[in-house]
Amino acid sequence: MTRKNYTFTSESVSEGHPDKVCDRISDAVLDAFLAEEPEARVAAETFATTNRVVIGGEVGLSDQEKLHDYMGKIDEIARACIKDIGYEQEKFHHETVEITNLLHEQSAHIAQGVDAAEGKDEGAGDQGIMFGYATTETPALMPAPIQYSHAILRRLAEVRKNGTEPSLGPDAKSQLSVIYEDGKPVGVSSVVLSTQHLDPTLTSQDIRSIVEPYIRETLPEGWLTANTEWHVNPTGKFVIGGPDGDAGLTGRKIIVDTYGGAAPHGGGAFSGKDPTKVDRSAAYAARYLAKNVVAAGMAERCTIQLSYAIGVSKPLSIYADTHGTGQVDAAQIEKAIDQVMDLTPRGIREHLELNKPVYQRTAAYGHFGREPDADGGFSWERTNLVEALKKAV
Repeated sequence: MTRKNYTFTSESVSEGHPDKVCDRISDAVLDAFLAEEPEARVAAETFATTNRVVIGGEVGLSDQEKLHDYMGKIDEIARACIKDIGYEQEKFHHETVEITNLLHEQSAHIAQGVDAAEGKDEGAGDQGIMFGYATTETPALMPAPIQYSHAILRRLAEVRKNGTEPSLGPDAKSQLSVIYEDGKPVGVSSVVLSTQHLDPTLTSQDIRSIVEPYIRETLPEGWLTANTEWHVNPTGKFVIGGPDGDAGLTGRKIIVDTYGGAAPHGGGAFSGKDPTKVDRSAAYAARYLAKNVVAAGMAERCTIQLSYAIGVSKPLSIYADTHGTGQVDAAQIEKAIDQVMDLTPRGIREHLELNKPVYQRTAAYGHFGREPDADGGFSWERTNLVEALKKAV
């Protein structure tokens, strides 16, 4: 039987976290190539440490001359990301950081599995399993602990960047332990917030006095009580932040990027990968399907799993789990999903309009639970499949 009363914890990290700096740069490289050619192939990885950023991986354009030209823009792209995030530290500054570009052309052996050919449909860019999840516990149909952990850091980034709180630095982490009663989130037992600060004289209590009002305005009314434990900058000073304080890598925050541990994860990272890579596109499709199942009233909670083989177009399996909350049998949901959406890599990209430069904005504060953008960003958060699903069951 599913537990009804418990406490569950999730964390988020800010755009200035070392790993998120790397995710941002990798997705900015992806966006630059997709802006040039919607079918561009990109698998960009970034490493960052004191005074250095290294970018590697594989890229491909149909025009080799343009590919050479774009290789020369990587330095500019990376510096623009670091500047926008806000790093102007002595040992990590957007103007002086050393950037090494090791990107190269996509492997022909990978391309032959993905590309369509005579008698062969376009295949998945890799094998693997991908999960999507949705729950009624927040308006965005996301788990509350991760959704509000993201919201806290987004708010702190806003007031840092607009000058309201100039003492805050770009690097930060949040963590919420949410109390559930009868399966519903009702309060917060502990708040953990560590944020970089630019004034070395500030104490942990000083930082709490700065951030607490923003945390209170972000969380639902009544969730913070006299019994809530607060841990704000619990180690003391946090002046040295970002890649100068801790090395960063693309793809190292996959639980932060998804559901905060409230749902399974297939293991594949998102950032820096073009949408032929099902690690990214099929995970987006699985979230889209799970969200539409819940929005259609078929379940209060839904997990969708998809699986693929490299070079094979159709998913090997579709699995649905409604965790005992279903109004429709899970097997019917699986059949309906197969009817209402083409889950080949090409079908996913066309249905969700993924061949657009919309990925840099996903690199921090979660890939899910965001409002769809008019230009196609976060298209997987739409609930426009509800009626089709209802008709199919």
